[in-house]
Amino acid sequence: MSQRGVEELRERFVEDGFETTLEGKPRGHRPKKLCGADEARLIALVCSQKPDGRARWSLRLLRDTWSTLAHTEVKTVSHETIRQTLKENEIKPWRNREWCIPPEGDAEFIAGMEDILDVYTWKHDAKRPLVCMDECSRQLIGEVRTPIPASPGVPACFDTEYKRNGTCSLFMFAAPLEGWRRAEVSKQRAGVDWAHQIKRLVTEDFPCAEKIVLVMDNLNTHTIGSLYKAFPPEEARQLRNKLEIHYTPKHGSWLNMAEIENNVLINHGLSKRVPTIEQMREEVAAWNKARNLTANKINWRFTTNDARIKLKRLYPTI
Repeated sequence: MSQRGVEELRERFVEDGFETTLEGKPRGHRPKKLCGADEARLIALVCSQKPDGRARWSLRLLRDTWSTLAHTEVKTVSHETIRQTLKENEIKPWRNREWCIPPEGDAEFIAGMEDILDVYTWKHDAKRPLVCMDECSRQLIGEVRTPIPASPGVPACFDTEYKRNGTCSLFMFAAPLEGWRRAEVSKQRAGVDWAHQIKRLVTEDFPCAEKIVLVMDNLNTHTIGSLYKAFPPEEARQLRNKLEIHYTPKHGSWLNMAEIENNVLINHGLSKRVPTIEQMREEVAAWNKARNLTANKINWRFTTNDARIKLKRLYPTI
């Protein structure tokens, strides 16, 4: 017999007992071991709090915990039966997803969200370009040992040990209707740095615009006060008059289309170790140039009507 055949025979003995194993059963025709009530108990167990010291439910942990439950028709169950039951019910307890969860019944969040979604429906106007802005931090990581390049049949190899060389900041400005974006690398992300990025946006990127519709998150440095910290009051006021600012609500950063561009940059251009800020600037500049040559646009489809249906639970109850 093969190893798999022995394993199947052992599983039959554990699940069905000695007599049934001697009689033999055709493969793929095993009786269902959990009735409807026990299936419901298993699903409730999977959705319950994990035991102390465990980050997730595994099949064998579910099997061991099942034996301690009372009021079950089947006192012992194998991990394979649990796997099949979870598969039939499309439950994967070992998976989770990081997400920005918005608050429920928060009128301020709803007001900010609908404002941003309305801005995204405005028609294209060259005199009033829509620009989304976001920023994030990146670690500067160097190699301790020289990586081995790929060869036929052998993937590239790099050592698990690395060297930290500090951090830097990425400023991303994206005009989704123009198919344009500008990514800049800075040593820090203070209010003065943001102010100088805004000045370049107004005077160099869109000098002919009557007003720039700027969408960004409400970070404490993203304020008009930062302009007055960096420039004389006359110049700061001129820059302010060129901006129409729309802030994304708290826990609503996913509404900012600049985050999409940031994810493209990080996943396609910076999914490797970059040791110095000079090399980071070169990598970002190369990605920025190639991305603008293709004039990629963002096809945003989520509207206010969609929000009122799909995110109904977030709206205050009247």
